[in-house]
Amino acid sequence: MRGILIVSAVAALAALAGCSQTEKGAGFGAIAGATVGGLATNSVEGAVVGAAVGGAGGALIGAVADQPGYCYYRDRYGRQYRDRC
Repeated sequence: MRGILIVSAVAALAALAGCSQTEKGAGFGAIAGATVGGLATNSVEGAVVGAAVGGAGGALIGAVADQPGYCYYRDRYGRQYRDRC
């Protein structure tokens, strides 16, 4: 089972070559989460949960990577905005 997971992960990473940073982050996070979840729990359910959590986290990180030099701030009213760091 571990060999299949490793081969699947490598093939999926190669497929992400033409994607945006957000898509790459989501894909890589999902692959890593599924691998860790599947190996930690030795079940398909653990791999599915790991893929969902990893994909969501990777998408958030990838979205920020698309905009280098910009940070997210909050004003005194709690509204979020982007500006140069």
